[in-house]
Amino acid sequence: MARTQADDYTEKRVAIRQKAAQMFADEGFDRTSMAALASACGISKALLYHYYNDKSELLYDVIAGHLSELCLDVEQADDETLSPNDRLLSLILSLLDAYSHADNEHRVQINALKFLPADKQESLKDMERELVHRFCNAIAATNPKLGANKAILMPVTMSLFGMLNWHYMWFRQSGVLTREQYAQMAMTIITDGTENLI
Repeated sequence: MARTQADDYTEKRVAIRQKAAQMFADEGFDRTSMAALASACGISKALLYHYYNDKSELLYDVIAGHLSELCLDVEQADDETLSPNDRLLSLILSLLDAYSHADNEHRVQINALKFLPADKQESLKDMERELVHRFCNAIAATNPKLGANKAILMPVTMSLFGMLNWHYMWFRQSGVLTREQYAQMAMTIITDGTENLI
């Protein structure tokens, strides 16, 4: 007979997913065993498999949940009534703020997506493309000439993501720059730096 779901089934899945994100980020997905994860969660390995069929399913859930929240946060921050520069700044701030609350998940997305089967990777990359498309549109609005040159627009957009995606490697709350100041800096590099590209 199949095990029935407990009333706190969803909450326990969330707790397992958060612990998995921490361990995948700190130790690496490939070096984290289900047994070690179960121990860290304070449950048996058998009970862990009640919540997740395998480690791959757990990895997908970590990344998919993270990307879904990013897409929602950025969508809510995308205000086309703002000036083009302020609109782009709003998007950058929303992304950096979302990263600040999900550092482990962000690191797992960058470093472990490659371990998933191709079809699972593709569904996650669709979410990533949604984010890129929204930023492309915002960057294009800051410079109509750039917006008309798709061959340049995409590399510029990906350069911005390069700055934002890897800022966790060096950014410290107690550092010289606040998150808001870094967002302003990144926006200025993109808007001013593309003036001479076209």
